[in-house]
Amino acid sequence: MGALMRGLRVVLATAMLVAVAPSAQVANAGQPTLAQLIGQKLVVRMEGTTPSADLLGRIRRGEIGGVVLFGSNITTRAALISLTAELHAAARAGGQPRFLIAVDQEGGPVKRIPWAPPTLSAPAMGRIGSASVARTQGADTGAALHALGIDIDLAPVADIATATGFMYRDGRTWSISAVKTALLADAFASGLESTGVMPSMKHFPGLAFATRNTDAYAVTIGMSRLRLAPGLKPYRTAIGHHIPMIMLSNATYPAYDSVNAASWSHAISTSLLRGSLGFRGVTITDSLTGTAKARGVRTSTLAFRAARAGTDMILLTDSEASTRAVFASLLTRVANGSLSRATLQASYVRIMAMKAGASG
Repeated sequence: MGALMRGLRVVLATAMLVAVAPSAQVANAGQPTLAQLIGQKLVVRMEGTTPSADLLGRIRRGEIGGVVLFGSNITTRAALISLTAELHAAARAGGQPRFLIAVDQEGGPVKRIPWAPPTLSAPAMGRIGSASVARTQGADTGAALHALGIDIDLAPVADIATATGFMYRDGRTWSISAVKTALLADAFASGLESTGVMPSMKHFPGLAFATRNTDAYAVTIGMSRLRLAPGLKPYRTAIGHHIPMIMLSNATYPAYDSVNAASWSHAISTSLLRGSLGFRGVTITDSLTGTAKARGVRTSTLAFRAARAGTDMILLTDSEASTRAVFASLLTRVANGSLSRATLQASYVRIMAMKAGASG
């Protein structure tokens, strides 16, 4: 059923893009403005529990394509529903494509909405070992998020557990088995999609061997391609079922690219993920905020590298002022010729296809 639902959503997305009104086609798919080409890439953090006038203006003008919510944005169920409705309405008022609202709702220690499912953590589901249980947990989570006006769950984690891995220590992995991880992560993703919420499987190509958190440290995983290969299995499975979004890791993998972390590596995000594994959906960086600080570089520099590498969406979790600066910086990069409009256009088409399939 999961594979069928995902296949139908791909067909629906294509059909909706073809059927869109001519005026919207010009604005959204045919001839997007440069602001839209860049803005639709950006998923930013919102400050406080109600959106500022400035944030709403950016949404109306198409300068951001989504918001990620954290615990500090969330109070009551009624307030959250009102918030998501206001954000979606701002995009509609500006004639923009559907606005995306994302949240990290993995279960266990990473669960931004405390009263919502999943009721089981990934390790607990891994011990049960049932795809049916994982799918039900995903469906329950998706139903709850959908009712709250949330479009994307930044889950499931697809990293394999290893004794030294920080993801395992933090209680966020399913199993030491690549086969079981693939089965359960895919089932959870399928459950989310069955209720109209998009999953974002993470963190490609895998954080099994990362001993420190990539949000706080510059991490290099020096394993061979042979050692890294099992970590690709969950993605192969999910790609076979048309997963709509994959989040890239902020670790560096010299076996694939000795210079760039996955979030801004063409070799990983394009050659490996799209070329070798056949992914056709949307890629998104892990948050660039912490890793930029750990690397001693500007967030805007990493955002530029990610956009140049062909990564579709860029996740930014620092201040609203900082994310405005990233938008302005990317505009400048196009103007001076260091960032290709054609690369932005290719990402825009994929983002629009995914948004067309988003539940309204």
